Amino acid sequence: MEPQSPVHSAEQIAALDAADPLASFRERFVLPHGVTYLDGNSLGALPRGTAERVREVLESEWGTGLIRSWNDADWINAPQRVGAKIARLIDAGPHEVVVADSTSVNLHKLIVAALSARPDRHTVVSEPGNFPTDLYMVETALATLGGGRRLVLSPRDEIVNRITDDTALVLLTHVHYKTADVHDMAAVTAAAHAKGALVLWDLSHSAGAVPVALGACRADLAVGCGYKFLNGGPGAPAFLYVAERHHDTLVSPLGGWMGHARPFAFEDHYQPSPGITRFLCGTPPIVAVAALECGVDLHLEADMQAVADKSRALADLFIHLVQRRCADHGVTLVGPAPGAPRGSHVSFRHPEGYAIMQALIDRGVIGDFRAPDIMRFGLTPLYLRYADVAHAVDVLEEVLRTDAWRAPVYQTRHAVT
Repeated sequence: MEPQSPVHSAEQIAALDAADPLASFRERFVLPHGVTYLDGNSLGALPRGTAERVREVLESEWGTGLIRSWNDADWINAPQRVGAKIARLIDAGPHEVVVADSTSVNLHKLIVAALSARPDRHTVVSEPGNFPTDLYMVETALATLGGGRRLVLSPRDEIVNRITDDTALVLLTHVHYKTADVHDMAAVTAAAHAKGALVLWDLSHSAGAVPVALGACRADLAVGCGYKFLNGGPGAPAFLYVAERHHDTLVSPLGGWMGHARPFAFEDHYQPSPGITRFLCGTPPIVAVAALECGVDLHLEADMQAVADKSRALADLFIHLVQRRCADHGVTLVGPAPGAPRGSHVSFRHPEGYAIMQALIDRGVIGDFRAPDIMRFGLTPLYLRYADVAHAVDVLEEVLRTDAWRAPVYQTRHAVT
């Protein structure tokens, strides 16, 4: 469902909400009164079923079952079970995805595993402006491994040409965290394979938000977080994907006991488990995995094409309204134009973007800021209405028109932006 452009009237926007096939999902999230939440791309809203499920884990499975619940409640297989569910959202096999650790830790595992599998190659290709932790993890891995390896940063439109016979790994974020630009996963993966390189995709702004086709693209490796569009909660466990064809050749550099072939044999020497389980490390955080599973289950009930269609429609409406009403105040679009492929957030640039965002948050419109000058607005189709987008633009226009952002209280930077 897409808005007919241009959309001006409240009646037109109300009609879009009335026809929304995903409208019923909104009631299944905790959404504070008076808040228009446009930051689900950074921390997803709380599903209503999560608190009850976590209470069950705490009071029954832990409180009563105690250590027996590793078997009786099947805690021991939770990382594989929830991973298999996430696999359905990213076009992967159920045995190719596991929930584990954080995105950063999983990046380290897969970067080192990939480089170790290509010992005669010396370069990793990525792009400037990639999410910082992705680049940091490459830098630290290269420093640890040594051997003359180096990181090559290339503008996105030149990446394919920078992949050579010396490239071991291409590391890219599928949906750019600032701009919402989307890489052509199939084209980049094919170009890397043609040169014998592996590709690692960061799906942190993709999983649960836009269609992902790991299997169809013959992707090698991927990671993603659980707390954005998957609604797993703050610091939710991440996930990683390794294509089945690599299971026997890639080994995690973090040989923790849960990745051992026989963890309860308590052997002195490490032997990696077969399959995706070898990429586990320490004991899984069961309460957090249970919360993540609730968010994933909600997504599995939704039609992914309907999610993608609404995401695009929300973005087009937001961009249209901001450009029509706020452009004279120095706000400019960052990222794809309406109708172009994009992730599920919209970003605008303004020299005083931080202060403007603080003024918006103070008025109940919650987005976030990314340095140096980007205001970012997440569009979460399961609980965001078209009316919410229109209201957000109303408030943005008021803040800009009245110079409300100039108030001293909005000038002080918080630790988290």
